[in-house]
Amino acid sequence: MVEFFLHYGFFATFAAYGAGALSALLFGLQNNDRVSSITAHACAALGGIFGLGFSMAVLFSGDTFGANIANIPLGGDALRVRIDSLAALFLGIISVVCIASSLFGIGYQKQFYGVYRLGHFGFFYNIFLAGMVLVISANDGILFLFAWELMAIASYFLVVFERREESNIRAGMLYILISQVGAAFLFAVFLILHRFTGSWDFDVIRATAGALPVVIQNTVLALALVGFASKAGVIPLHIWLPEAHPAAPSHVSALMSGVMIKTAIFMIVRFFVEFFPAHANWGMFIIALGSISAVLGILYALSERDVKRLLAFSSVENIGIILLGVGAAITFFSYDAPAFGIIALVAALYHAVNHALFKSLLFLSAGSVVHATHTRNMEEYGGLLKVMPWTGAFFLIGAAAISGLPPLNGFASEWFTFQGLLLGIATLPLVPKIVFLVGASSLAFTGGLAAACFVKAFGATFLARPRSPVHEHARESEPIMHVGMGLLTALIVLFGVGAGAVAPALAGVAGKTRGLFESGPLVLANPVEAIPLGDFSALSMSVIAIAILGGIFVAFFFTWSVSRKQKVTVSRTWDCGSPLGPRMEITATGFSKSILTVFRGLLRPSTQTHVEYEDASIRYFPKSKKVHFSLPDFYRVYLYFPTVLFVERAAREARRVQTGNLNTYLLYMFLTLIALLYWTLR
Repeated sequence: MVEFFLHYGFFATFAAYGAGALSALLFGLQNNDRVSSITAHACAALGGIFGLGFSMAVLFSGDTFGANIANIPLGGDALRVRIDSLAALFLGIISVVCIASSLFGIGYQKQFYGVYRLGHFGFFYNIFLAGMVLVISANDGILFLFAWELMAIASYFLVVFERREESNIRAGMLYILISQVGAAFLFAVFLILHRFTGSWDFDVIRATAGALPVVIQNTVLALALVGFASKAGVIPLHIWLPEAHPAAPSHVSALMSGVMIKTAIFMIVRFFVEFFPAHANWGMFIIALGSISAVLGILYALSERDVKRLLAFSSVENIGIILLGVGAAITFFSYDAPAFGIIALVAALYHAVNHALFKSLLFLSAGSVVHATHTRNMEEYGGLLKVMPWTGAFFLIGAAAISGLPPLNGFASEWFTFQGLLLGIATLPLVPKIVFLVGASSLAFTGGLAAACFVKAFGATFLARPRSPVHEHARESEPIMHVGMGLLTALIVLFGVGAGAVAPALAGVAGKTRGLFESGPLVLANPVEAIPLGDFSALSMSVIAIAILGGIFVAFFFTWSVSRKQKVTVSRTWDCGSPLGPRMEITATGFSKSILTVFRGLLRPSTQTHVEYEDASIRYFPKSKKVHFSLPDFYRVYLYFPTVLFVERAAREARRVQTGNLNTYLLYMFLTLIALLYWTLR
């Protein structure tokens, strides 16, 4: 079986995605939305199964898969793909989320039968998946840029799928604009690398990047960081993310937030850990970026009442946590501390895997709620656990995992991240010690805020009493949707309880990526003989799980033994003489307002109050009172709008060269040709 997947799994993956795209178009032309949707999602799930089998075969065989696709005239290179252990890990992440999201999508897309053309959706859905796989497998600059654009364009059409909503069109335009700006930076990266290495091939770049002048190295890394950070959603390049994720169908949101933004993390690891020598300054800068994104991301999530925007901002936070691990690893490698660097890189890779699982589960669970209620406003939810118990249970597990509660997977990867940062505080010189201290503080701070955020999300959605009539029409989602969510739930528990086996395997991936270990089979044993975590940080996730289950059993048994002979009377809650209603419940906004008020100096929240009176002369008995709480968008006001105005002003000035004189235009062409010839021949 391993040999089969090694030889045929990669191409079978693309064959399944291609079949899904073509069949979706074919049945879409026949206006058969049902068959088109089922076929597209079934083929995508099959492609995910092939991709998962192939990635596991590469990981556990220790082989590196490579193939030439076609020769290109630019420099005589070939379009090449290469799957090593790092790429196989990310291919596995993509494949797992693809399987779960595609199964979920079969039931979720039924609401669009006869409303939108699902043939077009199925086509771009499979192209999007194929584009992500091609991004992490590309082994030359030309193929990578093509795959990067393919992924961006296909996902754009998925974001604007519900095109009758004007807000979705605006979100799609913002997303594609930021994507193209990021792609321009990446295009410049590979042009510079080709200029100084003479090749587009990643293998050549691996071998020669360290010999480039330091100025060129820093220029390439700066451009690459901007290009990839724009896709990852790092603050302040995150503005597309809370707009695009809510606009897309929920299982597409799961793919975009769970795995698409991880392709940028994958390439950041490639450039900063594998291609170029580790630079301490870059490592500390990435830690600073991660700290800012983690803290501000979760604060913005706390302020949201749109459940999908809340999850989108939470992705900004978790990307920040991943960057803490990546930055710590780069810093350790630069100080010649490879064992500590592997710990930090394991933390980053582990959290990338875990975030893909629990964030995808949360988006699918939220999509199930939106599918049932037809609104994303948490203020209109409440009491949904009674009518959607399975969805509520899945959301609760995802919320506990993302809050870092043991024994689930979020706790394990955040624990590793803490260990990496604490090791830096204990061993590094003063300046990096301070940076690591800030990173550890931001991680601890973020963990508390994340718990509050998802207490709000789960409580406002599933607990208490209904706040609006949407509860009357809500029904539990279909079983096929539960299968997708259940798969992710099982993996969340497995990757938490089984952290003792997962972490050493990831250490092997990290070591091979840095070139510290020889290629070979990946075994579930620690490939680093001495990772000095110390006794104070040693723990067993399985023991924690057993202890928690034992505590629950003891508490249940004690309660049962004490109360089994007592008579229990169930009655209505005392309502102070007036009937209970939505006005008596705390809202999602009210829950988070007290926390956000603490940070009003940073967030500058605004509150607008509207009071209506029965009689204007009696001001102590208002008929109604409405409070609107919001946060200003600093990034648009102080960064993007001024940039747009500057570009528009520069464009108006540039129009002066448009004289309308043909001779002048010929002169421009001649000067451009001379400049290009000089650049080519020098």
